[in-house]
Amino acid sequence: MEIQLQTPTVEVLIVEDDLRIAEINRRFIEQVEGFSVVGIAIDEHQAKEQLQILMPTLVLLDIYLPNANGLEILKYIRQHYPDTDVIMITAAREVDAIREAVRSGAFDYIMKPLIFNRLQETLLRYLNFNRELTRLVVSGNISQSDVDRLLSVTAKKEPASSDSFLPKGIDKLTLDKVIQTISNTPDGLTADQVAKMIGVSRSTGRRYLEHLVSLGDVYADLSYGVVGRPERVYRNKK
Repeated sequence: MEIQLQTPTVEVLIVEDDLRIAEINRRFIEQVEGFSVVGIAIDEHQAKEQLQILMPTLVLLDIYLPNANGLEILKYIRQHYPDTDVIMITAAREVDAIREAVRSGAFDYIMKPLIFNRLQETLLRYLNFNRELTRLVVSGNISQSDVDRLLSVTAKKEPASSDSFLPKGIDKLTLDKVIQTISNTPDGLTADQVAKMIGVSRSTGRRYLEHLVSLGDVYADLSYGVVGRPERVYRNKK
C-alpha cells in the first residue's frame, strides 16, 4: 500500500540586499502552495543570525551581497546547517560561479531578473524531491528504481526552459532574430532600424531590445542627430 504523507510547509529565508527585490521574491514564493517566507536578510550578519533563529528549510540566496560573497554563505550553510537547502539567485553569468554553486550543494541556480514561472518550476521540483525523499525514508526499503526516481525529480526538464519562462509578449524566435541582428552590428542600431531589418513594428522591436537591456545582454546609449530628438541606440555587450 502506498504511503500517503502530509508534507509540512517549506519555510524560506530570503537573503537579498535590495529590499524591493526581496519583497518581489517574497510575493513570488508565497504564490506557490507549500511555501512560506519566514524572514528576509540584507547582509551576511543578518543571514547568519536568522539562520540560527529561524532554522529555515530553504534559503533563496543572492550571490552578491554588501561586503560578502554568497558562495561563501552557501558553504557556511552546508557546513553548519546541513538540513537547509539553498537556491542561488544572481545576475552573475560567470561559468565559474555556477560551477562553484553546484559543487557547493545548491539545489538550483536561477539568473536575474527573476521570472515567476522559472522560480515556480524550481520550487515545485524541490517540493516533489522532499516528498519523495520523505516517503523513501519512512518506507525504509529503497531500491535502485527509487534512487533513480528521486534523482530524476531534481533534474531540470528540457527543453521547457528555453522559451517557457520568457516574459509575456516575448517569443524565442523573434528574440533570437533581435540578438543576431544586434550582434552583427557593432556600431549599434535604433529600435526602428532593428524593426525594419527583422520585419516587425517599431514598438515590438523596442520591447525586445528593452528586454535584452534588462537582462544585461544589450546596453543603450543616446544618439544626438542633427535634427529631431535623440534616439536610443542599442549595442551588444562585449
